[in-house]
Amino acid sequence: MTPLVSTDWLADEMGASDLRIVDATYYALEPERDAAADYEAGHLPGALFLDLENLSDKSDPVPGQAPSPEQFAQRMAALGIGNDDRIVIYDQAPHKTGCRAWWLFRLHGLTNVALLDGGMAKWRAEGRTVAGGEPVEPEDGGVLVERQPERVKSLAEMKALVAKGGTQILDARSAARFSGAEPDPRKGVSPGHIPGSRNLPYGRLFKGDGTWKRGEELAAEFRNAGIDLDRPVVTTCGSGVTASILLFGLTLLGREDWALYDGSWSEWGADPETPKAVGP
Repeated sequence: MTPLVSTDWLADEMGASDLRIVDATYYALEPERDAAADYEAGHLPGALFLDLENLSDKSDPVPGQAPSPEQFAQRMAALGIGNDDRIVIYDQAPHKTGCRAWWLFRLHGLTNVALLDGGMAKWRAEGRTVAGGEPVEPEDGGVLVERQPERVKSLAEMKALVAKGGTQILDARSAARFSGAEPDPRKGVSPGHIPGSRNLPYGRLFKGDGTWKRGEELAAEFRNAGIDLDRPVVTTCGSGVTASILLFGLTLLGREDWALYDGSWSEWGADPETPKAVGP
């Protein structure tokens, strides 16, 4: 299975015994919206509700951090997902939160995972069948979780990388947030960006219809942001959600030497000891 699948492909595969469709909608920046309610109102037939908002480490003082391997394994078991399953993820959120779910699966060693190109919006636009009702949790799954530590960076690791210099750090936030022209929406978080980082607003990776750019068109976005695609990349954003979009874009280009700084600017910008830069 390729990392990105079309609606035509999914429609043909739907109903296969080894296929698991996962709704990873999460309104990270729109707390007034309810992902579970939207799932009940309409989801892909047979889709499982990941509950991405609560799939995080609640013991970490930085909100929204990746869950422990044990917590991730428990959620997979509750959803009936096993190691041999093919997993297709989609979402209904404006910030492409399916990419965050994709990264969590990759972080925990599951590689047979794909995103649905265009997500729920494209599925609906094509007039395909949409189901309703509360989430179903089969509770007969189980995965062998093997966390991949190279896929995530901690605050301490990022401080060391910045002090050393030379690491390609790519920020998915808007140009205004990156430059510091626009204040951070989180209380106590400074404006600006990690010194030496580059900026590639995540929306640049998509076509006007919400599907992914591919090939040279996609690669040009990274190169225009100053990224050497033959070298490792660490991505960051506001809270570790849209940074995963950049990682998926790198994967579409065949690059696998990447990691995500999970604390992102909500952690770095709130730490009085971290260096901060402003400007483009």
